[in-house]
Amino acid sequence: MIDQRWVFRDDVEATEAADGVTRRVLAYDQKMMCVENTFETRAVGPLHHHPHTQITYVVSGVFDFEIDGVVRTVRAGDSMLKSSNVEHGCLCREAGVLLDLFTPMREDFV
Repeated sequence: MIDQRWVFRDDVEATEAADGVTRRVLAYDQKMMCVENTFETRAVGPLHHHPHTQITYVVSGVFDFEIDGVVRTVRAGDSMLKSSNVEHGCLCREAGVLLDLFTPMREDFV
């Protein structure tokens, strides 16, 4: 699906990313990737880090995010920058959806 110009969400199969979390890899090329993550209440995105720069946009729900040791509560409309190799993770307080943009693309997701 790399470099596919049009990617329709309903055509992308969701995969289990973690307990209570599903992932849909949407449009991407070698330089950038868009990923939708759907969280159930109390689902955890465990602390981790990676070489990619990541921006997360909260589409819906309420999340406690930890980025580089700082914890903040975020809601629909909020966004976060996670620079390369910065440790981050989250706890979903109210079921919701996160939209992640990565640069470069995450080869481990395809």
